[in-house]
Amino acid sequence: MAGMNHLTDQSVEDVLRLELAEGDAMIGTLGPILRHLLASDGLSLFSDETVARVRGMGASIALQLLHAQADAAGIENPEDYVAERIEELCDALLGQSALVSHLHALAMEWQLADRLHMRSGLDPVLSPLLQALIGSPDAETASSAMATLAAQARFVQGLRRMELNLNELPGELFHSVLLTMCALADVDSEEAVRKADAAFRSDFDESRSRLGLLSRLVTGMGGGAIAALSVSHAGVAMFLTALAVGSGQQRDLAVLSTHERQLARLALSLRSAGLKPSAVDEQLLYLHPDVTLPEGFDQLRSDRAAALLAGSTPLASDV
Repeated sequence: MAGMNHLTDQSVEDVLRLELAEGDAMIGTLGPILRHLLASDGLSLFSDETVARVRGMGASIALQLLHAQADAAGIENPEDYVAERIEELCDALLGQSALVSHLHALAMEWQLADRLHMRSGLDPVLSPLLQALIGSPDAETASSAMATLAAQARFVQGLRRMELNLNELPGELFHSVLLTMCALADVDSEEAVRKADAAFRSDFDESRSRLGLLSRLVTGMGGGAIAALSVSHAGVAMFLTALAVGSGQQRDLAVLSTHERQLARLALSLRSAGLKPSAVDEQLLYLHPDVTLPEGFDQLRSDRAAALLAGSTPLASDV
């Protein structure tokens, strides 16, 4: 790995452990820095697409909540109702560490998919593996793959507009967002907020979300899920889900491992998920062409890679 090969007097496990610890320390700084940037009035000074995309998704969620309240209250012209409340609600949502970390991971996923599309022609929606699963003779597999395709298409369209459907949030974040909405209700809007909350909850089904569908599709492949650990074959979305499932990590953390400063975590995740060292090298080369694995990585067993990952301590508690 670039920057690691000079440590030839250490075992490969020592090298990876050190690199993993440095990456964990970086993860610990992500939340506070991102929340600071989101709170800054001088966003344009940073020219940061990631910050803008996270803020856009947060605003999108706030708009959905407020328009639902306006509908529940029967307001004919909801624009004024929304305008009066949008800033406070958006600030409250983007003050939540767990939500911001998740939106950050989604922004990173989109940027990786977009970069690989531009560089390698990898379709961000329909990958070769997903196309094969759609054509599966097993009706349940084919149906699940079609639903995943539709969900991924909606995700890509939304992220291009810096939007995210509230129903795409993981269950615990969906619940947290609604609690925030209810906590900000004033006397005049309390009834409308209660009705909007009930309507959102009755419509929510995490298993129908993009992440739920991806997880079900990958786990349903059983041992065949190893094929999803090829990003060029599976596409970014399915690759990241398979990486999380195979390495026993949260998906958002698997997304962060694709960052150029988290390559030890990525290599260990791929190895612990069952890829042979040569296949790990192939995936790293595809994602980061300038990277090389440290000497001796080909001797690292998958169980040792898993143990190194299990012993890591990312300082951010909400990824």
